[in-house]
Amino acid sequence: MNTSGFNRRKFVTALSLGTAHLLFNNPLLASDKPMRSNDPLQRIKLGQSGLEASLIGIGTGVHAGGRTSFLTRQDKCKSLGVIEHAYERGIRFFDCADSYGTHPLMKETLEKMDRDKITLCSKIWVRPGGIPEPERPDADQVVDRFRKELNTDYLDMVQIHCMVDSDWTDTQKRQMDILQKLKEKGVVRAHGVSVHSLDAMKRAAASDWVDIVHVRINPYGIAMDKPDPEEVVQVIKQLHASGKGVVGMKLIGNGEYRNDSEKIDHALKFVLGLGCVDMMIVGFETTDQIDNYIDRTQNALTDLANG
Repeated sequence: MNTSGFNRRKFVTALSLGTAHLLFNNPLLASDKPMRSNDPLQRIKLGQSGLEASLIGIGTGVHAGGRTSFLTRQDKCKSLGVIEHAYERGIRFFDCADSYGTHPLMKETLEKMDRDKITLCSKIWVRPGGIPEPERPDADQVVDRFRKELNTDYLDMVQIHCMVDSDWTDTQKRQMDILQKLKEKGVVRAHGVSVHSLDAMKRAAASDWVDIVHVRINPYGIAMDKPDPEEVVQVIKQLHASGKGVVGMKLIGNGEYRNDSEKIDHALKFVLGLGCVDMMIVGFETTDQIDNYIDRTQNALTDLANG
C-alpha cells in the first residue's frame, strides 16, 4: 500500500486490526522483505556487516544512566539469572553500553556461554554526562577497557552511543577512524551508531562508515525520533536498503505500554512486518518476560506469514 495518503485515522484503525505494518509496504522505499520462519530465535544477518544474531536480543539498559540500570540495581543473582535464562532460551544478542554499567554482569555470564555463538555489543559514550567521569578518552582506550571489563578478546559490535546532532559524522570523525582501525585489527567486528534524532539517523543512512544502526521504532511514536511513525520508517527503510544492519529498540515505548498486552502484540507485528528492521532488542527485567516475548514473537511471525 502506498503511504502517500497516510493519515492518523487510517493508522489508528490499522492498529486496532493489527495490520498497521501494511501501511509502510511501499516498494519505492524498501527492499524485498526478508524470508523469515516463525522461529522467534532464528539467526538473521545484520545487513552487510558480516554479523549474525538472533531475531530477539536482550537489552541490558533499562532505565539506565551513569553506569547504573535496572539490572545493576536489583539483586545481582536475579540479574545474572535473567541474562543466563536469555542464553538458555536461545537469545544470542546481548546489548550493553558504558552508561548501563552491565559489563560486570555480562562478564560473569559470558563464562557460561559459547563466546563464538553470541553477538556482543557495547557502546561508547562521547557526550557530556551519561557516565561519572568528565573525561572522554579516545575509542581505542575505551574499547580496551571494555574488553577487560568483559574479559573478551574482541567485541562483535561497538556503537557510538546516543547521537542526536545532524553533523555527528563530522564531530566524531576521530573516533570513527579509530574504530575502523580496531575493526581492521579484529578487535571490533563491526561499528556503527545508536541514534536519538531523525537528523542523526539521516546522517547515518548517508555514511559508508556505519555498519549497524540502533533505531527507536514502534507504531505509537512514543520515545522515538519523531512522533509520526511514517516519517521514521521511511528513513529506516533507507538505512536497510543501503545495506546497513538495523536493530530496533524502544518497541514498547521505553516501557510506556509494558502492561498493555494488545499494544505489545501490535508493536511486535508492526516492527516485524516492516521488512527493514533486522532484529529487535527488549529490555528484559525477569525470566518470565523473556518467555512471554518469545511466545508473542512466534505468534506475530505466524500471523504475518498467514497474511
